[in-house]
Amino acid sequence: MSDTSLSIGPARFIRVVAIGLAVTVGLILATGATQGHGPGAVLGGLAHLKGHLHAPHLGLLASAPIQIQVHVAAVTTALAIGVVLMLGLKGTTVHRTLGWAWVIAMATAAVSSLFIHRSNPGGYSFLHLFAGWTLIALPMGVFAARKHNVRLHGRTMTGLFVGGLLIAGAFAFLPGRLMWQMVFG
Repeated sequence: MSDTSLSIGPARFIRVVAIGLAVTVGLILATGATQGHGPGAVLGGLAHLKGHLHAPHLGLLASAPIQIQVHVAAVTTALAIGVVLMLGLKGTTVHRTLGWAWVIAMATAAVSSLFIHRSNPGGYSFLHLFAGWTLIALPMGVFAARKHNVRLHGRTMTGLFVGGLLIAGAFAFLPGRLMWQMVFG
């Protein structure tokens, strides 16, 4: 089989997700450190919130501004398609078709995030860096695929999946944010 027809495989997918989660935990701890809190204080603060996992409270999303609704729809679509793309065969018509849908969903998520300022009224936050990175890296990944540079394409798109969806998504579930309230609050 050629490189273009191989799936990432469940073991590598799990490794990619684990790396993304480890980086997320590191970033959360680093964010706490920049505010003068040690790792124990950050993790202890999260533990004291006592959130309880439950079915999503979709009414909160329905009452959110339209840019948040568009963003959540785009991210959810990109996450679902991304998992299928990561685990499925590469280079097929299905992969290319879903790939374009994923690129559109990721671009929509990135652009819509630029209009979300709830955690930092009137300005941009650390999370907006992911949007800028996504808007730069997406065309690079598409260009790599068009030039048949499979390795660069795979690395770029996997990086966007981990950074733009998993890591940025984990920050969306921090206490006090809408996604935390929907699922744990």
